[in-house]
Amino acid sequence: MSTLYDQAMEEMIAAIHEWFDEQLKRKDLEKAVKRTTLQMGIFNDILLDYRPGRTTVDSVDLGLDDGLKSKNAGPFTEEQVRNEIQPKLAAVVQGRLDELANTPLIDYRFTFRGKFPTTEGKLQVTMLEYVNEEKRRQLLERTHTYVDQKLIHGSYPTKPLESFFLTRHLLDPKLFPELDAAWTIAQYDRIQDLNKGRQEALAEHRGDIIRAITSWAENQFLPHYYDVEPSAYSDNKYTLKPGASLEEQPQREYGEHVAQPIDLLLYAAVMILRYEPSYSKPKGLAFLELAKQLGSNRAARMIEEGSGTYAKEDIHMKTEQVECKANDVFSIMTIIIRKEEAAAYEQALTFIIRLLKQGFPKSYKIKLKSSVKQYLPIKGLAKSDTHRFFANALGYGELHPLLEEYAREAIEEFEFYADTEGEKNGMPGSYATFGLGLADERYFPLVEYYMGEVDDEHQLVQDKFTAVFAETHGVTASSVPALVACLRRSTDYLKLKIQPELENEEKLELLVQSLQGLETYEVERVLYPIWGKAEKLAALARKADGRRKELLLELLKAAGK
Repeated sequence: MSTLYDQAMEEMIAAIHEWFDEQLKRKDLEKAVKRTTLQMGIFNDILLDYRPGRTTVDSVDLGLDDGLKSKNAGPFTEEQVRNEIQPKLAAVVQGRLDELANTPLIDYRFTFRGKFPTTEGKLQVTMLEYVNEEKRRQLLERTHTYVDQKLIHGSYPTKPLESFFLTRHLLDPKLFPELDAAWTIAQYDRIQDLNKGRQEALAEHRGDIIRAITSWAENQFLPHYYDVEPSAYSDNKYTLKPGASLEEQPQREYGEHVAQPIDLLLYAAVMILRYEPSYSKPKGLAFLELAKQLGSNRAARMIEEGSGTYAKEDIHMKTEQVECKANDVFSIMTIIIRKEEAAAYEQALTFIIRLLKQGFPKSYKIKLKSSVKQYLPIKGLAKSDTHRFFANALGYGELHPLLEEYAREAIEEFEFYADTEGEKNGMPGSYATFGLGLADERYFPLVEYYMGEVDDEHQLVQDKFTAVFAETHGVTASSVPALVACLRRSTDYLKLKIQPELENEEKLELLVQSLQGLETYEVERVLYPIWGKAEKLAALARKADGRRKELLLELLKAAGK
């Protein structure tokens, strides 16, 4: 056994030294930590995975667990690992840390973990936890400075890299042993406020906030109250520990709520439900339910009424004609039409617009109770309650100006109605815009505005509308600008049957004039649904004569052909 033990120790020690030596060859150490003041070092964790003859040390768990499940998988007992192997390996790592602790290679803290096959089965153990107090002090000071200068007193967008580190630092118990939930949530809100209007960057910041709080919830907060059964292929399973309940929550004078750690869990739940893809939403719902199980009255209210962000009169309205309720946690508006008349839809639209102006999630859906089932005359749209509500409202001509106001408030790139997906994805404002655009040329500018915001990589419904728009209005001086705006956001699936109209030279000239100033790729996008590939248009030009030939050649030139 001693020979086997010595070989094992030699192999593991060699693997540890190899990892450290390999990292020291890096040329980017100084550069990496100079990107932001919020990073003290590159590595804060390594895992030794002992396998006779193929031991690895890495900063990530490679998950190579095959062969470790047998009770007789390893030569050592758990006691030997803990009492003999762990102290010696920890001393080796500590020796390397003593040399490197003040270099950019090592973060302010460093955890050394081990995974071993033992006679009792697989064993995972924390071998060493190291904290560099001077680096910890510096990082805490830098974190407070950053929050004060860039968030509290800042007025410019922040960098995603800074949010990556800051969001995690604020929930690090070694930096902030006493969690101040209200202050932490305030910083997360401020990050989002400073980055409003920069959709892609804002999504990245929000992703960092969500990942940081989710990690805190799953690894620190929930295990305090629940027995956790992790799963590699689905969400964790939680079983409430006997007698577990929330600590008594103090109230300020007049009953004002004082933020507690569980409020961070609820904050994460709302963030996930509002901003994460649909496949992530079950985790947000699970967080709400787990908080409710713990006895959180706020969680119960959120499930029933929403986050509490909005005044009660703004999320619940009841009149003789209509009743409206809104829940921002689930991004849903429930509308009950009591009297099928214009006044009911006018009140409901006013209710929706007011909430959107206050920041209600634009990717919402409507749950409608109405005896009328109208839909827009456009095939391929989702037959949803949201669609039905706006189609019903469009039946009242006197509401068209209010529907335009709604559409302009709702339209936002990268947002979609919550009850649409895939080919039927629709940006908020789609149904109102489509209905108004088909109804009256006064709303052609609204169609142009809508098409300017369409994310044509993630929705196709604009093609369905464009085909009906062209059939309804044809090619005229008033319709061409809107038609071109539609075609600029079309996809390769759209085939528009307007060639016969464009045999008319005056109409063809309208099209040519509308393309002036566009980039060649935009012109190609406009022409493709009408004529297909440029070769077909070129063939038509060769056969044409006179003014028609000139116009077709102008189209080809504008398309770079």
